Amino acid sequence: MLVDKNKLQRGLSAPNQRPNRRVSTWLIGFHRDESGVMIAFSIFLLLIIFMIGGLGVDFMRFEMTRSRLQSVNDRAVLAAADLDQTLVPAVVVADYFNKAGMSEYLTGVTVDDGLNYRTVTANAMIDLPTSFIHMLGVDSLRAPSQAKAEERVANVEISMVLDISGSMSSNSRIQNLRNAGKVFVDTVIRPESTDLISLSLVPYSEHVNIGPDLYGELNTNTVHDYSHCVEMPDSAFDSVALNTASTFDQVQHFQWIGSSNDRTRTVCPRYDFERIRPISQNATQLKSQIDDLQPRSYTSIFLGMKWGAALLDPSMRTITTNLISAGKIDAAFSGRPADYSDTETLKTIILMTDGENTESKRISSFVYANENHRTHWDRYNFTYYINRYVSSSSRGNWWSWKYRDWQGDALLDNICDATKAAGIIVWTIGLEVTNHGADVMRQCASSPSHYFRVEGIELSEAFRAIARQINQLRLIQ
Repeated sequence: MLVDKNKLQRGLSAPNQRPNRRVSTWLIGFHRDESGVMIAFSIFLLLIIFMIGGLGVDFMRFEMTRSRLQSVNDRAVLAAADLDQTLVPAVVVADYFNKAGMSEYLTGVTVDDGLNYRTVTANAMIDLPTSFIHMLGVDSLRAPSQAKAEERVANVEISMVLDISGSMSSNSRIQNLRNAGKVFVDTVIRPESTDLISLSLVPYSEHVNIGPDLYGELNTNTVHDYSHCVEMPDSAFDSVALNTASTFDQVQHFQWIGSSNDRTRTVCPRYDFERIRPISQNATQLKSQIDDLQPRSYTSIFLGMKWGAALLDPSMRTITTNLISAGKIDAAFSGRPADYSDTETLKTIILMTDGENTESKRISSFVYANENHRTHWDRYNFTYYINRYVSSSSRGNWWSWKYRDWQGDALLDNICDATKAAGIIVWTIGLEVTNHGADVMRQCASSPSHYFRVEGIELSEAFRAIARQINQLRLIQ
């Protein structure tokens, strides 16, 4: 049987051509179909978000760990660098890290001790394993920490201005002051501070007895030799400086408080322990004088503050030089008071009172005109005498007010402002004061945190806290 070759070829090829067309059609359709594009893009975005989130988690954990490590390190070196610290500095640092559960991260401690300073440096390191970014080949993040702290007793000039007015006899205040003052001296004057810290003691009541040494360095109109106080013009309280070119009037020597013939409470304090002790580092002498302080007379806080400030002002330098030459001040303090621009010197005042500014009288010149008058008023209480021997209608001619309480507040405000403007740090302490007294002292302080309002034995804690601040500890890196 003969078969047509062409028909046979057509018959055999037809069935095979249909599947090829279907495949081609499907491939063309798939190529043109865009319905799966967003799914792929969404998957891509999710991967990116996951990666960024993972990075965020790892870096957040890293920063939290690094901050905690640095905080522990800072606290450790601060404690170790304290000159009052009796433990080995490296042991102190290690103990801080151990209690924080980070002892394995401490890599080294360096201590530099000197006569008047201690510097402690601590290094730590932590390698924090990563949870997500290890997929990018980063298996851990390294957090280094270095902290450095130094306590350095640099040059310090201090005026300690202490209220010894009559109200200090109440409620054991004078004894609390004696105890507190001695605590302060022992805290700031230490072997390692030799020749670096000078302290001027300024007791005050109704006036300030500057003592024969300081008095002899001033130009004065001297009229008696019973005590050594000088009158200050109101303008003197606008400036810290003492105008050594001025001529000062000597304060009259008499007592007007009370009606008995008591000669111990004169306007100008008369006894040795009531005098200024300028620029000293002799802790024994300072504490002995503080132990001898006795309550007396009225209160002129502004006069105590003026002299405390003046003893820190460079205008006193010539007087210091002369007193060094006379053997009255330690030669180590040559050049003091330092300039305000001297960055190596800290100047500070501690002003303490238990009350408020009060009034002060002066005798009229016609009954304080000669030596006989002055001798008479050294022997007799002024108020006692005129009440007994002068007619009531004439008594007002025999005296006048020198200061009233409101004048004292205004002058104190002026000298406090001038002192702070000069860069001197002012600490104030109110011992069992009234609200008005507290406001006045708070206003005088360098800041609210520089003011202490205390009761009884809290006075010692206030002086101790101030002394520790003066031996200031600073984080330097």
